[in-house]
Order: sequence, then C-alpha cells, then structure tokens
Amino acid sequence: MSEPDTILKVEVLDRPVWHSLGGPQKVLDVGHGEVRRLDPAYGPFAASLPGQEHSLAEHLAGAEIWLVEPEAVAAPSGLHVLKVAPLLQMIADGPIEPYDDPEIIQLGETDAAEMAELALATEPGPWAAQTWRYGQFYGIRINGRLAAMAGERMRPAANLAEVSGVCTWPEFRGRGLAARLIRKVMAGMAARGEVPYLHSYASNASAIRLYESLGFRARRPMVATLLGPA
Repeated sequence: MSEPDTILKVEVLDRPVWHSLGGPQKVLDVGHGEVRRLDPAYGPFAASLPGQEHSLAEHLAGAEIWLVEPEAVAAPSGLHVLKVAPLLQMIADGPIEPYDDPEIIQLGETDAAEMAELALATEPGPWAAQTWRYGQFYGIRINGRLAAMAGERMRPAANLAEVSGVCTWPEFRGRGLAARLIRKVMAGMAARGEVPYLHSYASNASAIRLYESLGFRARRPMVATLLGPA
C-alpha cells in the first residue's frame, strides 16, 4: 500500500455516499454536477452538494431515493419524505485477525436470485438487481438453502469499506451465522488494507451488541432520509 493510502481519513464517513460516488466507486455514479446518484441497478442512494437538494428530484429514477447524512434532509420541491430512520455508524479500526471457516462460501452470479430473495424478505437495507456486485459477498448454506449472507457496499475512501447486506432467514437465527459471516467479510477487508465500517438502525440494540462484540465501536449518529415523488 502506498503511503497516502495508509492515512485513514474518517471524516469522509460523514458523507459516505457523496465520497464513494466521487471516489473509489465513481464508475457507479449516474448523477451530474451537484448531485451524485448511484446507478439504480445497484440501489437507491444519492447525495447532493449542500444547498443543491432541489436537484435530487431529477435523479429519482424509481419509487424512492435514500440519503445517508449526519442530519435528516428536508424534501425539496417535487419530492416528499417517505421515512426518516436514525442510524448508528460504527467502525472497526482495531486489529482484525484472519478468519477461515470451511462452511462459508463465496457468492456470485449463480446465487443472485437467492440473495435477492433473502435480502428482500429480511430487509437489511435497500437491495436492487445488481447490489450483489458492490463487492465480495459470502454465505452459509444449510441443507442446500442459502441461510445467511453478508457482504460489502460503499467505499468512501480507498482504505474504508462498508459491511452490508447482513441477513439471515428467521428460522436460522440464533446460530451465530451472521457473526461468522461478518468476521469473514472483515478479514477480507483487512487483508486488502481496508478498515470496515457499517450502519445499523439506531433502535436495533441486538445488532449493535453483535457488532460491538466483533470489534466495532460507535463513531457517530447518522440519518437515512427516504424521499419519494410528491
């Protein structure tokens, strides 16, 4: 890793969507100028320059658009607020050990339909047709069925990567599957010189406890604002 890449500039996490689409994941940006909009095939995320929120309506491209910011965003003309969800942003900036688990498999295109079914049923966050292409996803199968998975999403800097898509079918919960999968994702990130971070719904105390047990600490509160057509 080159010397500049070793500097962890965590302030970009204050606006993860803006910096991801203007940086390491710029290829996924279909916005222009004052608005950065994730390719809708990957998900509904967008961000704008401060004071330019009025331009978001041009980039709806579907039923809703998600803004992940330090504060809730007022709906600009042409849009209205569907939901405001308080989040807790967490980061694992301590040592991360390698992790190997023979039951964990790498997921890919042949698993995409099952991944979508699991994500849409359990709602770990927004999921679209190409969400699984953000980065590496891993899963655990039980009796042939994809029981749980976890993967990657936003990269606001070359050495920061988001753990995302963590979900388990209800009948397989309580077995520690999510913890094993998150460890696998974190180990992969650490091996690439990346520091893992994530977002949890602030009200999900059990998930937050799990993340803390895996080495994450609270960094700051964030807010997801969901906007739809007026």
